[in-house]
Amino acid sequence: MGDRTGADGAGRARAAALAELVAWAGRRLPRLIDDVCTAVCERIELYREDDVVPRDDLHRSIALNLRFMITGLGDPEVTPDLAAPSETGRRRAHQRAPLPEVLQVYRIGCSMLFDALMAHARRDGTPATLDALLEAASTLWRLADEQALVLTEAYRATTAELMAVRQRRRSALVEALFTGRPVGDAGPWEVGKLLGLPLDCKLVVVAAETCGLAEESLTGVERRLAEHGIVSAWQLTPTTQAGVVAMRDEQSTAVLEILRAAAAARTGVSPPYVSLTETPRALHLARTALAESPAGKAEVRVFSTSPLAALIAHDPDEGRRLAQQVLGAVVDLPPEDRDALLDTLDAFLSHGGSADRAARVLHCHPNTVRYRLNRIRELTGRPLNEPLALAELATAAQAVRLNAGRS
Repeated sequence: MGDRTGADGAGRARAAALAELVAWAGRRLPRLIDDVCTAVCERIELYREDDVVPRDDLHRSIALNLRFMITGLGDPEVTPDLAAPSETGRRRAHQRAPLPEVLQVYRIGCSMLFDALMAHARRDGTPATLDALLEAASTLWRLADEQALVLTEAYRATTAELMAVRQRRRSALVEALFTGRPVGDAGPWEVGKLLGLPLDCKLVVVAAETCGLAEESLTGVERRLAEHGIVSAWQLTPTTQAGVVAMRDEQSTAVLEILRAAAAARTGVSPPYVSLTETPRALHLARTALAESPAGKAEVRVFSTSPLAALIAHDPDEGRRLAQQVLGAVVDLPPEDRDALLDTLDAFLSHGGSADRAARVLHCHPNTVRYRLNRIRELTGRPLNEPLALAELATAAQAVRLNAGRS
């Protein structure tokens, strides 16, 4: 019985000592708030200037959260209101203050509060006060963990919302470039600046099929490009992931390597261009390059830099009529014969009209090339030594290549 009475007495003494510690901390709170604010500004570079987090905002936040902890020490059984750390997390996310630095403020505040309580307990020196300090320490660190968790969740949720808003805005700006429609009074150059696109670089448009409904096929492409110092802006639709990429001449190889490493579906790349006003045309050419790839094949295809290819791509229907009119007799041959003649014509046109150079590319004898070219002349009625006939054949051959991917 005596042991129980003694234990009850020790418990009451410890509770009284804890109440006195909390009361003392409450009286000291204004000075502690100022001390923590000073320490934070000295130890964390972010808070030395008030351009990110204003000084009065920092002071207010520290006051709210220290009061939260002291209130919790006074009655550990009652869950304190967690509105203060939640509000701080949301506000810091809007201010774009890094989360590690924000959490460091909590650690500093909690540590300084405990140091103050410990110094007071040592000055008192009674066993009940020291026992109360141990109980307060456990409660204090629990409260600090609860605060940090609530703040982190609020910060991350707000950051996700802000990123979604930013991405929707960027997508709308990219749409303005793709359609060529102005945004209010802003033309393409102003939109490019808003997107962060360097205006002294060359541009390409990339268009990729989605892997599923509104599912990216170039996963993480913006981040991958940014790691190489390449700025881009993207838009995702139910069927297409498309973006504008700004690059210097020496970065063109890196851009293609990144796209090929990321591509999980057919992807087309436009020829380089310099004026943002040409973006709608570049998008069309990127989509045309995409369509040239076999369906279901994850590859990156760059549209030809030939102005003739761009001309044909501008009016695909006219290109099909031209191909049929000029090369219809060749196209209607059995596949093996057709492909041999068309490949020979492509090689001949791509290598300066030289049968010898075309033969080396095709791995056949020059006479074989001349025989096939003669068959083309017979089937089309267009001799390859006449400039107009050659121009018609070259244009028709380009139209056949562009339309082959669409069939």
